[in-house]
Amino acid sequence: MSTLEEQILDFGRRARAASRLLRQCSAEQKNRGLICMADRIAASEAEILAANRRDVEKAEADGLSGAMLDRLRLDAKRLAAMADGIRQVAALPDPVGEHLRDWTRPNGLRIQKVRVPIGVVGIIYESRPNVTSDAAVLCTKTGNATILRGGRESIHSNVAIATALSQGCADAGLPADSILLIPVTDREAVRLMCEMDRYLDCIVPRGGKGLIETVVSHARMPVIKHYDGICIIYVDQDADLAMAERIVLNAKTQRPGVCNAVETILVHRDVAEQFFASAGKTLLNQGVEIRGDQRVLETFNAQSPTANRQRVVLASPEDYRTEFLDLILAAKVVDDVGEAITHIEENGSHHSDAIVTANAETAERFLAEVDSATVYWNASTRFTDGGEFGFGAEIGISTDKLHARGPMALEELTTYKYVLRGDGQIRP
Repeated sequence: MSTLEEQILDFGRRARAASRLLRQCSAEQKNRGLICMADRIAASEAEILAANRRDVEKAEADGLSGAMLDRLRLDAKRLAAMADGIRQVAALPDPVGEHLRDWTRPNGLRIQKVRVPIGVVGIIYESRPNVTSDAAVLCTKTGNATILRGGRESIHSNVAIATALSQGCADAGLPADSILLIPVTDREAVRLMCEMDRYLDCIVPRGGKGLIETVVSHARMPVIKHYDGICIIYVDQDADLAMAERIVLNAKTQRPGVCNAVETILVHRDVAEQFFASAGKTLLNQGVEIRGDQRVLETFNAQSPTANRQRVVLASPEDYRTEFLDLILAAKVVDDVGEAITHIEENGSHHSDAIVTANAETAERFLAEVDSATVYWNASTRFTDGGEFGFGAEIGISTDKLHARGPMALEELTTYKYVLRGDGQIRP
């Protein structure tokens, strides 16, 4: 057995023992632990930011894109927001112990369906160090121990954050092993976690398609997938075009490196020329490259053929199935809402999709027929976020249909069991 395998198995044993202690803790004890964790994050600002600088310097030297650097970089403001987010989760109701159903059978046997922790949750993620905090905090709140394995880009940041959080647990008398972070980025660690079904009850991969496919192919326990964020906005013929421009601009340029940023826009043929005349120019001025179909190119070329030659290019079929995570936007002109829905169903990732229209009937058809985790009418896809939904934080956006879908927060980190109380009943 390799040293790494021994270490990860040890983490599994320790996390399982911690989970048994953690599930016995009251909501008040867990909340006190979260407050101590927030305080430790604030008190460790210098150490965490120094560790993050090491990660950012390495990422810059490796040529990481600007959008990915933005996901990686921490500063005092973001760290303060991290601590505030922990306090917000502490203030939320604890779902553990909630009675989902309560009924009595004719024989007098009382049956209750009760929320309980999952147990030990493994989380594998890539470059965003804030996931370390979000995942650990949500798991602690719901009585789950967690084993974290972050990406190599953020390894120093992750270790510093996890250390502070674990110290916060200990400060409050919670088991310090409730939060364990694998301090190496060896890919073998992913396989070993996936095979550790004796200790891990479920695993959540959060990252690119390659990571998720690796986890799915090796996992011996349930996997809750955070797949691609190929988010699509359809601008309908009855759209308020000024509103559509604001929504598309926000969804693409505010933070292009996140999973809820828009990657494709579909524009009704009757408003394409007018929409691109204004919104297209604004997007180009914001540094966006547009990859469009032939009708999109014809619209731009009719306006200014030479100016758009470098920044508006012909899209390939694969562009409509790509999560760019950058200032790149695929665009297509469609004939009607039906074509837009078909495109989304065939090319999207069922993450977050939106329609901009003043026509309620068209909007309701879109909302009903687009089978995605979140669907929007007249709003930016950037709202697909645990904090924006009022959940305090999230582990990720699940694109699965079973157990968890959409922002995965407190309720999604619980399962249930049936508790039966009798007074001597036997089955005839």
